[in-house]
Amino acid sequence: MTRLLQIGEPAPPFSLLNQEGKQKANADYAGKWLVLYFYPKDNTPGCTTEAINFTELKRKFSSRQAAIVGISPDSVASHQKFIEKKNLKIELLSDTEKKAAQAFGVWQLKKMAGREYMGVVRSTFLISPEGDIVQIWNSVKVKGHAETVLNELCNL
Repeated sequence: MTRLLQIGEPAPPFSLLNQEGKQKANADYAGKWLVLYFYPKDNTPGCTTEAINFTELKRKFSSRQAAIVGISPDSVASHQKFIEKKNLKIELLSDTEKKAAQAFGVWQLKKMAGREYMGVVRSTFLISPEGDIVQIWNSVKVKGHAETVLNELCNL
């Protein structure tokens, strides 16, 4: 059974490669807000829409001292192609071993067309400049989600 994280607890540590092959960890975002969103797969309709929506709002997030980081099990090369193809302006981290997904409790049993399989449940974590989880969105519906996260950040 996957342990679900709670608001108020420290975000689990992670250290993953970004789209440029650079190692990124929690400490790299210390002192600013972090919108950490987990998504299933590059270049799929929902994941593309979500990445584009966050890209469109990046300037507003930045004005609130917030970084936007997407994490999926895709490779660094896949992230590079996704960013180039869709002109994304956000950072994507490669979690090919699913360690971050497991630590954040988003690697779960899923069902589709009567088939069960393990996969990423689309989820977003808003992490404070001190590294604590202040909001969690589980089983995210993409439409309007980036705006919801921005509104939450603006209300803090």
